[in-house]
Amino acid sequence: MLEFLRSLNPLYVLSGVLVGGLVGMTGVGGGSMMTPLLILVFGVPPATAVGTDLIYAGFTNIGGALVHGSQRTVDWRIVGRLAMGSVPATALMIFLLYLLDVDSAAARSLITKVLGLALLFTAVLLIFRKPIMRWHEAHVGDLPPKMQARLTTLTGALLGVLVTLSSVGAGAIGVTVLVMLYPKMLTRRIVGSDIAHAVPLALLAGLGHSFLGAVDLRMLTSLLAGSIPAIVVMSIVSARASDTAMRVALAIVLIVVCIRFWFF
Repeated sequence: MLEFLRSLNPLYVLSGVLVGGLVGMTGVGGGSMMTPLLILVFGVPPATAVGTDLIYAGFTNIGGALVHGSQRTVDWRIVGRLAMGSVPATALMIFLLYLLDVDSAAARSLITKVLGLALLFTAVLLIFRKPIMRWHEAHVGDLPPKMQARLTTLTGALLGVLVTLSSVGAGAIGVTVLVMLYPKMLTRRIVGSDIAHAVPLALLAGLGHSFLGAVDLRMLTSLLAGSIPAIVVMSIVSARASDTAMRVALAIVLIVVCIRFWFF
């Protein structure tokens, strides 16, 4: 035990505590904060930051997926449709990174640009999700079953691209799109289905990055050591009244980080 504690990096543990606490309070912010933090603050290469965060996200979401599975709030039909799109897209993105050489300037540029785009999408949805949902309900409504299925698979493909290249998108973006595609489904089933899909997606993409040598296992251990207790504690003590303010604050931070990745 003592040897394990000595192997932990205190700064990475603290980062895990901060991001894990944010996730526990708001339900979002894991990949959207951890990857930029590793790149901008610690100077971790973009591919390694994304790959490590993917494995980190996969493990931190396992608990949520098990809870939703035990409560029967996972629609496996939706999970299957998402996976039909995300698995091939993930494989293609890993192959693309292999062709580019994951440590090359081209790969770094691709990852940071996609990361900036994913952060912008997440920020917009954090601030404008309710108006977007009201507009969709008024002008689109229910979709035919076949179109619903195809768009779900297309959503999975989009998530596969975004998550593999940036580790961002499986949460805020995935849930928002699923709510629009399945407006009559209970929110807890949509969230449960999204989390159930996010676990294998993150782990598969993370394993791909690991194959490319873009995962730091020692850093991963330190991040998990800080984040898992923080998620549990803040999920229990979080004040829901402050949720909106936290989401707006997070969105502002994501926009600033997005500008940093695009223009500097």
